Amino acid sequence: MLEVAHTRPHTAPVPFRQWQKIMAGNFVEYLSADHRACDVRLGQLRKAAVAGDWNAAQEAFASLQHDVLAHFAAEEEVLFPAFEAATGMSSGPTQVMRGEHEEARFLIEDLEAAVADKDADGVRGQGEALLILLQQHNMKEENILYPTAFKVVGAKAAELAAQIVMRRETP
Repeated sequence: MLEVAHTRPHTAPVPFRQWQKIMAGNFVEYLSADHRACDVRLGQLRKAAVAGDWNAAQEAFASLQHDVLAHFAAEEEVLFPAFEAATGMSSGPTQVMRGEHEEARFLIEDLEAAVADKDADGVRGQGEALLILLQQHNMKEENILYPTAFKVVGAKAAELAAQIVMRRETP
């Protein structure tokens, strides 16, 4: 698989095919792939904590925190405002997604404390809670919000995709 030279901090390079979709304006694929990458990071964290490898757990947590918060920023600062402008809805699905982002931020804080305390049970428990929240959240985004946003932004999809990538990739 070809990969682009540019890589995200803490994450693997974005595959070339993924960049092709992004450049074609398919932010749905890009953001959905980012969900999967965050799931992998969470799995790495939980595995390291259970094994008692706290250096690896701290690295995995830092990557997870960075990636999830950067993903949220791309949605909250770029995608959601574009969706709201195109639909005229500011208290609909994007409000629900913002609320779930806030819940995830609290769980990430709890997870950070468990990692700092080297509490494997806490990492497992908080990690499981975060995983469940994010899986349910991601299903809503991937099956409802993203396809609807893609449809309503129409000809501006490529421009929006570029803005989403720029925000997501900015440290």
